[in-house]
Amino acid sequence: MNPFFWPVRIYYEDTDAGGVVYHANYLNFFERARTEMLRHLGFEQDQLKEESEVLFVVRSLQIDYLKPAKFNDFLNIVTTITDCRKTWMMFEQTLIRHDEVLCQAHIRIACIDALKLKPKPIPPFILEKLT
Repeated sequence: MNPFFWPVRIYYEDTDAGGVVYHANYLNFFERARTEMLRHLGFEQDQLKEESEVLFVVRSLQIDYLKPAKFNDFLNIVTTITDCRKTWMMFEQTLIRHDEVLCQAHIRIACIDALKLKPKPIPPFILEKLT
């Protein structure tokens, strides 16, 4: 799948007293980019839950903070699916300022049954668009 790009502006609320993005907020930025990527492909997560009883949840993640993002920065998040299996997908997400990589994460997203909260195969109609 081609990389998906999502812009992010850093607001004061995203930063600590020094004007540097608080570490946990990077996870929020990455979550928004994955959600927008799914939306771009035609999938709304609330509809997937209602109509297909599917939820996507973070199974694991590894994140590297390389350089700080700061108040008022305009950044891009590059999101790529690097692996897709029966019940999970691996995302690589990179936060970039101009050509400078600030943060990079590898995030495994599991597909679960919305009612049983147990692993469930990713529906074929979703896999078709992801691969």
